[in-house]
Amino acid sequence: MTTVRRRVLRSGEPVAAERRRLRLLERKHQQLIKERDSLKRWMTRLKRAFHAMEKLQAKIARLERQIAELESQA
Repeated sequence: MTTVRRRVLRSGEPVAAERRRLRLLERKHQQLIKERDSLKRWMTRLKRAFHAMEKLQAKIARLERQIAELESQA
């Protein structure tokens, strides 16, 4: 009669899984740092563009007021 094969318990498997998890965690940390740097660069550009747009809006509003004032005097 044949006997059931027993599974050999190896101590290395949990260590490998832990090492894999730590490597994944490190990779995710590096990705997070990269994405934060990218966001910081885009926010700088966005703020600069937003303030330029605000200046243009104020200039247009000022010119419209001046034109309306000059037209009402005529």
